[in-house]
Amino acid sequence: MKILVINAGSSSVKYQLYNMKDESVLAKGLVERIGMDSSIVTHKPTGRSEVTEVSEILEHTAAIRKVLGLLTDSEHGVIGSIDEIEAVGHRVVHGGEFFSESALVDGDAKTKIRQLFDLAPLHNPASMMGIKAAEANMPNVPQVVVFDTAFHQTMPEHAYLYAIPRVLYHKHKVRRYGAHGTSHDFVSKAAAEFLNRPIEDLKIISCHIGNGASITAVKDGHSIDTSMGMTPLEGLMMGTRSGDLDPAIVPYVMNKEDLTVNEVNSMLNKHSGLLAISGISSDMREITDGVAQGDANSTLAFEMYTYRLRKYIGSYAAALNGVDVITFTAGAGENSVVLRKKVCENLTYLGVELDEKLNEIRSGEPRRISSANSKVEVLVIPTNEELVIARDTFRIVQGLES
Repeated sequence: MKILVINAGSSSVKYQLYNMKDESVLAKGLVERIGMDSSIVTHKPTGRSEVTEVSEILEHTAAIRKVLGLLTDSEHGVIGSIDEIEAVGHRVVHGGEFFSESALVDGDAKTKIRQLFDLAPLHNPASMMGIKAAEANMPNVPQVVVFDTAFHQTMPEHAYLYAIPRVLYHKHKVRRYGAHGTSHDFVSKAAAEFLNRPIEDLKIISCHIGNGASITAVKDGHSIDTSMGMTPLEGLMMGTRSGDLDPAIVPYVMNKEDLTVNEVNSMLNKHSGLLAISGISSDMREITDGVAQGDANSTLAFEMYTYRLRKYIGSYAAALNGVDVITFTAGAGENSVVLRKKVCENLTYLGVELDEKLNEIRSGEPRRISSANSKVEVLVIPTNEELVIARDTFRIVQGLES
């Protein structure tokens, strides 16, 4: 079975085409600047040269049509016909309390995704555009939605509720939902497989450290707590997001700076975090370069960032009543040697002992970076959210056929 995985943004579409016979990627690509006459399409067939085109793509249906054209192109394609695509899997950020697992796209699923627009105004409407565009181009092909929040629906009530009037939860579903669940699910399972141990026997702290970052406490294969909240703003300091802060800061700054709700929301989501403190960049690579060059603001940003990481790891060790495995994944988690070293060197109270030589090895494979004497396994596990989407889509569509 060949499955097309789609991650639709408001002005972009990322895609990968999988052959589920061996879970290989046949092609992948990105359509950017949708809605403009200078849209950019990047298409990469596996084992062949990348193709880049600039053309007018005014909406998502045209973007998917362009993608399908490239996938079936006589020169750059990887399949002979659109009919070879037997299912489409979509990444959707917010499933609310409706979805604790992936689901087949039908009328009910679409209604529920629309009802969640208020909880994910930047993401769920874009996902719906992707779903409609795929339906328009492949009307008879089954579609599946895979939710970033679904993995965290196992959190207990005492972990997901806020200490505010409960009427706000009952009326408006104000609670913690988390994000990056597809990644945390994949990484925790991959860690158990790497260690050749049942995931039900492991207490795992999964650190997804990219431009957006979150940490999840995983017990018996289930999320019991996670750092992101009702929105992805809560939790760790991130590339451009503030992470945790005193909520009284919001009305205080709005009053002092005469800011609107939208302006302060933009400040906290797009102009805070590493970018705000360093004054240089939201990219951890540029921050660590600044640290190496002795830049004081970069050093402060790096110290704040790693300090908060360690605090969350410590709190989740308490929540789990111990920890067997700490995993690092995503951009900085997989690639920043200095970040992992800085975080781990102050976790000795947990029994963490880093092997610096292993930590410096760069590889696209799962690997151990803790020493033989470490009481906690520390692993680097490359995440693969697209593969999770493909696998869930395959499982659900196969169920329709059986």
